[in-house]
Amino acid sequence: MSDTPSQATGKSMMPAWVKGPQDFVGGVALMALALFALWASRDLQGMHGFSFGAGTAPRMFSVLLLALGAAITVIGVVSEGTHLAKYHWRGPLFVSLSILSFALTIRPLGMIFSAMASFMIAACGTAETRWVETLIVGACLTAFCSLLFPYALGLPLQLLPIFLIR
Repeated sequence: MSDTPSQATGKSMMPAWVKGPQDFVGGVALMALALFALWASRDLQGMHGFSFGAGTAPRMFSVLLLALGAAITVIGVVSEGTHLAKYHWRGPLFVSLSILSFALTIRPLGMIFSAMASFMIAACGTAETRWVETLIVGACLTAFCSLLFPYALGLPLQLLPIFLIR
């Protein structure tokens, strides 16, 4: 199984005037993200004279991202480019579920169980997972995190579930 996305087959949904569909869609996505950031930072104070407000940097970066997205969109319209690739959802889905499971289980189950469960859920993101190696690496990373965060960094994380401590 390859890590590179496969080319989509069949008829394209893009209009005929779009020569580089991947650049066009990517530019539109960047512009949408920039517009969302501008909308989200609308209530923050901006620049007053030479003093910066809390909204100055988000707005500056949003405008730069908007300009970059517009340039990429124009490139997608005027120059030949690659077609849209088929997107595989399995990896991002299981990594997102892994993060969510860690966030929901760190307090009731503690660092050891939640970190190992999170690692095993993330490993389901590919069909190429070899489970013996995954268990070994997961155990090593869990042990390392169990020593690093509470002892080396001094963070107040519980290692074991609440019902085992009481």
